[in-house]
Amino acid sequence: MKPDVYPLGLAPNCWSVTAETADLTRPPVPLRAITLATDTKDISLDLNKTACLVVDMQNDFCHPDGWLASIGVDVTPARTPIAPLQRLLPVLRQVGVPILWVNWGNRPDLLNISPALRHVYNPTGTGVGLGDPLPSNGAPVLTKGSWAAAVVDELPGESGDIWVDKYRMSGFWDTPLDSILRNLGKTTLLFAGVNADQCVLCTLQDGNFLGYDCILLRDCTATTSPEYCMQATVYNVNQCFGFVADSPTLMAACQAIG
Repeated sequence: MKPDVYPLGLAPNCWSVTAETADLTRPPVPLRAITLATDTKDISLDLNKTACLVVDMQNDFCHPDGWLASIGVDVTPARTPIAPLQRLLPVLRQVGVPILWVNWGNRPDLLNISPALRHVYNPTGTGVGLGDPLPSNGAPVLTKGSWAAAVVDELPGESGDIWVDKYRMSGFWDTPLDSILRNLGKTTLLFAGVNADQCVLCTLQDGNFLGYDCILLRDCTATTSPEYCMQATVYNVNQCFGFVADSPTLMAACQAIG
């Protein structure tokens, strides 16, 4: 009689073990390659090793009753990724590319947030900063579980999506994002969300520093900063950190492979 074999871990980062043996070879992942035109060159990538990170498409950044709007920021630009993401995300889910929602989700007590970080968002100490109630509905700013930190209603998550709370502009800093991606066997990351020159870029840079292949989806990314900040972000990604592409090109390549 053969010994019982048990899986340990999640494919593709999975062992098979018995009482006497441990198989560390891990199951092979089949290749599903597509070619994608970017600003600088045509690239090939493996959909089975690709994940999409959607950063900070939250009420506080994108809703007219959210935090940025309450302090006088025009959030209209932050809403421009909504429509292209509504078209793109179902296509990515259909071809098995996981969607990771990487969002501010602070502790109510802000015990892991430094004064320097709080100063960025409340420089006088008298304004509405992290954890403070919104004037419109009292929701605490960017606090986990609050309306303020929720993703906008126009972008509903699905059961297979993955949610990662972050506490800095980078989604990799002091979070399980890197461990999750490595367990999933993902090496290529698609980036979308807001703000392009802040949280999206910081997360993309850290992804590049950690060895991931990084692709910024221009039409699925936006910022409430001046236009030159978006231009600089695109330039820096093309120059230093990865590639820049557009979602219609990506969708066409995904739909062609089925």
